[in-house]
Amino acid sequence: MTKSTLSPRELKEKGNEEFQKGNFDEALEYYSTALKLSPEDTPEKSVFYKNRAAVHLKQKSYDKVIKDCDESLKITPNDPKALFRRCQALEALERYEEAYRDARYVINADPSNKAVQSILSNLFEIVQERHKQNSRTSAKVSQMLEMAFDMKTDKDKRETAMNNLLVLSRESAGAEAMFREGVVSKILKLLKLEGKNDDIVIAAVRVIDELCKNNIERTEVIIREIGIPWLLEMMNSRSEERVNAAQHCMQTVLNSYSGLENKPEAKPDKELCEKYKSEIDTILSCLVFITTNRTLSGLARDAVVELIMRNIHHNALNWAARLVEIRGLQRLMEVASELEEYKYESAMNITPSTRTVTSVCLARIYENMWYDQLKQKFSEAIDEYIKDKLLSPDIESKVRVTVAITTLLLGPLDVGNSIVARDGILQMILVMADTDDILQQKVACECIIAAASKKDKATTIINQGVNILKKLYQSKDDAIRVRALVGLCKLGSSGGTDATIRPFADGATKKLAEACRRFLINPKKDKDMRKWAVEGLSYLTFDAEVKEKLVEDQQAIKAMIELAKTGDKSVLYGVVTTLVNVCNAYDKQEMIPEMVELAKFAKHHIPEEHELDDPDFINRRLVLLAKAGVTSALVALAKTDSQNSKELISRVFNAICSQQEVRGIVVQQGGAKALLPLALDGTDKGKKQASQALARLGITINPEVAFPGQRIMEVIRPLLNLLNPECSALENFEALMALCNIAGVNDPIRKHILKEGGFPKIEAYMFEQHEMLQRAATQVINNLVMCEDTIKYFEGDNDRIKYLVILSEDEDVDTSLAASGALAMITSMSIKACNKIFDSKNWLETLRFLLGNPNPEIQHRGVVIVVNMISSAKEIATKVIVTDIMEILMAITKSEDVKNPKVKEIAQGALEAAAKWELIEKQPEERGDVQRVENEGGVDSVE
Repeated sequence: MTKSTLSPRELKEKGNEEFQKGNFDEALEYYSTALKLSPEDTPEKSVFYKNRAAVHLKQKSYDKVIKDCDESLKITPNDPKALFRRCQALEALERYEEAYRDARYVINADPSNKAVQSILSNLFEIVQERHKQNSRTSAKVSQMLEMAFDMKTDKDKRETAMNNLLVLSRESAGAEAMFREGVVSKILKLLKLEGKNDDIVIAAVRVIDELCKNNIERTEVIIREIGIPWLLEMMNSRSEERVNAAQHCMQTVLNSYSGLENKPEAKPDKELCEKYKSEIDTILSCLVFITTNRTLSGLARDAVVELIMRNIHHNALNWAARLVEIRGLQRLMEVASELEEYKYESAMNITPSTRTVTSVCLARIYENMWYDQLKQKFSEAIDEYIKDKLLSPDIESKVRVTVAITTLLLGPLDVGNSIVARDGILQMILVMADTDDILQQKVACECIIAAASKKDKATTIINQGVNILKKLYQSKDDAIRVRALVGLCKLGSSGGTDATIRPFADGATKKLAEACRRFLINPKKDKDMRKWAVEGLSYLTFDAEVKEKLVEDQQAIKAMIELAKTGDKSVLYGVVTTLVNVCNAYDKQEMIPEMVELAKFAKHHIPEEHELDDPDFINRRLVLLAKAGVTSALVALAKTDSQNSKELISRVFNAICSQQEVRGIVVQQGGAKALLPLALDGTDKGKKQASQALARLGITINPEVAFPGQRIMEVIRPLLNLLNPECSALENFEALMALCNIAGVNDPIRKHILKEGGFPKIEAYMFEQHEMLQRAATQVINNLVMCEDTIKYFEGDNDRIKYLVILSEDEDVDTSLAASGALAMITSMSIKACNKIFDSKNWLETLRFLLGNPNPEIQHRGVVIVVNMISSAKEIATKVIVTDIMEILMAITKSEDVKNPKVKEIAQGALEAAAKWELIEKQPEERGDVQRVENEGGVDSVE
């Protein structure tokens, strides 16, 4: 019978059976199906909810326990079991007052329930203590409020009081007390007087942030009182700390309305988004309309664009489509067309990073136009902006259009390319480059560099614009020269890594690289010129000879690292791409010999790799870069919001971590900390690269050193993500090796691996035909079985013990050691597991193999398994003793070949355990042997 043919009651019975066996996933499925087939609220349906809550409780899904118990109690109010399960879940979530309430209801209904009596007593103490703590907190809040908002009090004391209020707001009792005493209205009044005091403003904004966090009721009241424009006003500052505080508060408000969390994989709650659709739309509208505000500071503008970018990918928010409707794209294009150094009457304040942030934001918006019609609307909005600008004949409009196109080419490349491909656009840019106006030359140069991203465009520009770039390189203005140089570098590298394609004459790339180097290492040149120099190198380093020369140049490498450490987002692309090229960390096309021969026959061009890109040269470059301190540069750059840039950074990290000798340097310079967010948020390839880098660190370095504190818990998920059929065997193997080390640390970590769903993922690799994968997976399981929670997986209705018995006899010594070690630990903790060994047809041969093994470690595991079995139960001991195992144990105790005294001692202990069951008679010591006691009831009889 299938699930679909069973009645709800039969499904419940099946669920109960699976629950008793410890197969919680199967039980959950049965109960859920029973609920689907029970449309009416009947007492029986209440039981289904209650039973499913019991499964969720076992799986530690406490929010789901509460939800199911709530549904059950709607049908059968005051049901003791539902109340008790909800009480346990609430206690686990530290919602002690609510748990205490439920425990009291249960004890009133069932006064003799000892389990609840114990919990009630414990909860009473916690609730009493929390009540006392809350009273103390309320008193502190009142004291600090009085001090912070009394203008007669000394300024320093008021600042201290505000910071103390911030600390108190992080406690739920403190936040509630402040909210009750009207702290928000007091803050509004205070900031009218103290609006220029950044310390007071920052503390006040952070207090509001804490009050709104994870509390929709308070958020609604607060936003009604202060309004979104007030938060944007607080953000409008040249103080980075103040801007960050206000930006974070705005994100917290959005999170409260949408159910989001500040975690990479967090998703909004659809129901909440629908309920607060108007409020969420107001936030987007305010953010969009302020992007072009001329009074906004550059830092605030970046923060506003980042807020749009960070939330654009959530379908439940629907911001991508809404942006088109409210003409947000045109406003972002206005920002994209700004030049920091070109000031005019209506100019906006921007930072060196503004255009980079805007290009990433536009790219993210375009990525989230999920269907062609939306993409078409995106393109139409961009077209409208370009056409409106070109209708004005003045130079400013042409400059702004060119700058906007450059920004687009750094973001949604397809849209940028389609605009460049239009009649007259490329010609206009080339004409601007050929003028004598410095500004036009500069912006045209930048646009040519961005446009030469595809071979067809590069070819057109080589044909039409290379002479213009050479002419500009002769300019006396360094800003023009360096841009022209980058343009020539990009055109010269259009052959990529193919050593046979060189658009310019031999030796030209080396000369260009030397010119870039001069700009890069010259401390007299400003940061903008050094940024362009690095970008030039990012193109030239496709050439293996340039890579080798650059990596030997410590001065240039250090200059590049120092530039990266500034955190300027506009230097990101150049530095990271250069590093990717030097490390050969890009995707390489697999060369299939048969296809190469076919290409030769068809006289097609075959790319050739330079001899300096052989593995030995690459590995040497990686070591040199790591020792030069490149990790510190990567850590600074990893804070970007660009998904593609994150991938490039992850690639460099992973390439460097492939070299065992420098992994310690990576950890020392903060590489592990930077890799964790990269492994959880980014492109699929980027996350894989970062996860593999973490695995490599976890293999070589003590996990407690590589991932100190909470980080060791956080690294588990990325490693488990590598246990995927889509990942390579090497990625699988390295993840298993790292997990093995981590699982050996302590029990909380082992439990966390299980909680993250690690057991089935790891176990799957025990069935692989690849010897190294099978061995690594078995070794992880061997470490995991030290945790009691893992034992339950083997006690259920499955063949896991049987498979361990088979693996114990494996030809690979390490696999045999790991499997027999796991069996030894499992049998020491579970009588069920001892009995399940007999499920294997070859159990006796396996025990003989282990006990008679010449490897002392395997033999040691064998005698431990046997003593565990004999000691566990008389029935199990009987099955073992009727075989020749007793003679083997006797031989072990006497053999001079057994050098390990511990093995002899355990073997003797097994014989003594059998004697206790009266299955053998212990003879006088001088005889030194034993004799079986005949079992009248036969081998299978039980007491």
